[in-house]
Amino acid sequence: MTIDAQANLRTLRDVLRFAVTRFNESGLSYGHGQADAFEEAAFIVLRTLKLPLDRLEFFADAYLTHAEINSLLQTIERRVKKRLPAAYLLNEAWLMGYKFYVDESVIIPRSFIGELLRDDLQPWVEDRTAVADILDLCTGSGCLAVMAADTFPNAKVDAVDISDAALKVARRNVDDYHFDDRITLLKSDLFEALPSKRYDVIISNPPYVTDAAMAKLPKEYTHEPTLALAGGPDGMAVVKNIVRQARGHLKRNGLLFVEVGDGRDEVERVLGDIPLTWLSTSAGDDMVFMARQEELP
Repeated sequence: MTIDAQANLRTLRDVLRFAVTRFNESGLSYGHGQADAFEEAAFIVLRTLKLPLDRLEFFADAYLTHAEINSLLQTIERRVKKRLPAAYLLNEAWLMGYKFYVDESVIIPRSFIGELLRDDLQPWVEDRTAVADILDLCTGSGCLAVMAADTFPNAKVDAVDISDAALKVARRNVDDYHFDDRITLLKSDLFEALPSKRYDVIISNPPYVTDAAMAKLPKEYTHEPTLALAGGPDGMAVVKNIVRQARGHLKRNGLLFVEVGDGRDEVERVLGDIPLTWLSTSAGDDMVFMARQEELP
């Protein structure tokens, strides 16, 4: 199939069409930054060729070299046969316009907290220049820590993860954005290794996938580290620990933001005694909650 394709493909548009057909025929799963076969194919084609994601139409009819077509076809076949998400194939992911290096040591950035950071955490944070200290728990690739440092220009950010491999990836992204003087990476099981320092804002996209959901994940998701996804029988193992310990690590009037995917019902069942505020994102009002320091146990 690849040899036949090489002989008949000429332009970027040709390869893009071929990729969409291959992906649709193969029943791939998406959700790691791209929503469907076309978005996935466009991402792979454009970024393999080192072209900007927003210039597809400009380059669509450009003729490709044989080497470029061969490289693209190899990547397309790896996507189909190994079920590797495009971000791992290219070691590149994008979140809210930010580019990050990723490998299979970290989950692929897709947190809805990114949307909230884009909006400066308003209206809950009234003055972004007044935020001095931020904690990012379960930082993974460091994507939210980088975005937080960029959003709050006067803030120091502590970014915590239990995985040495994840922290290595985070270090690369922190260095790429030249935030090594403002983001401190720490190995810790949540708050365990943290000093008595308190924060204006704590953000976290922790593991929250239930055991039942883990057993049914499409193959694409099984390439991500289980440590970063699995939240126990009800998905609340890590979330509960964060909420129960956060008060002692927040300043007066400090804010906690936690993402829980589709776990709102479980959160309200387990943490129903705490007045949580559910925030609106592009996926609805059930993905991220906020709690104020004085409301936490």
